[in-house]
Amino acid sequence: MAEYGVRIKDLPPAERPRERLIRHGSRALSNAELLAIILRTGTKQENVLSLAARILTEYSLKELAAASVSELRKIHGISDAKACQIAACFELARRLAEERGNDKPVVKSSGDAFMLLHPRLAQSRVEVFAGIYLNSKNRVLRLVEISTGGLEASVVKPREVFRIALEESASRVIVAHNHPSGDPEPSSEDIAITVALKRAGELLGVELLDHLIVGDGRYVSLRDMGYI
Repeated sequence: MAEYGVRIKDLPPAERPRERLIRHGSRALSNAELLAIILRTGTKQENVLSLAARILTEYSLKELAAASVSELRKIHGISDAKACQIAACFELARRLAEERGNDKPVVKSSGDAFMLLHPRLAQSRVEVFAGIYLNSKNRVLRLVEISTGGLEASVVKPREVFRIALEESASRVIVAHNHPSGDPEPSSEDIAITVALKRAGELLGVELLDHLIVGDGRYVSLRDMGYI
């Protein structure tokens, strides 16, 4: 890292952040070097690399991301323009994260759920119990294999299903398991676990939307059958 008083233009080109980014890509740069590129210039007392390094010893990236422009301006060496540059970069990062979240599929029907689950369940020779965890708009938060059983039956506990729901802050869940025999008709045990999961979800405020049983290219929805 450059010492105080050394200007960026006095550094060898290979050590300057902008040139390093062009040559090696952004992933090769340290947090201080990336912040230096955003700030562009330092002060009379310290060059931009030193300024960036000092800021990152005083504040974590999380703290910088949460800071308002007025809070950023209180950092020694940060002008109005630099505070706006930092705030704008973190806001773009937040919006990118939101866009990526919106790429996750929305489950509107049992058929949508089947299409998501079929590749995971259809070819298994043992029963696999899985869950699709959704937000309040039915957008997928996570798809999880919850348990794997023997050739005859999977073992699933409601606490495992809803522990994951609470971890993901899910509003709704769709559960599913396969029948290795290829026949998706529900057994009495399948119906019983569906009822138990529905009751558990009601207590926890997580709606059980459906329970699918996947067979050989076919499925049965216990919601469509009236059990949910």
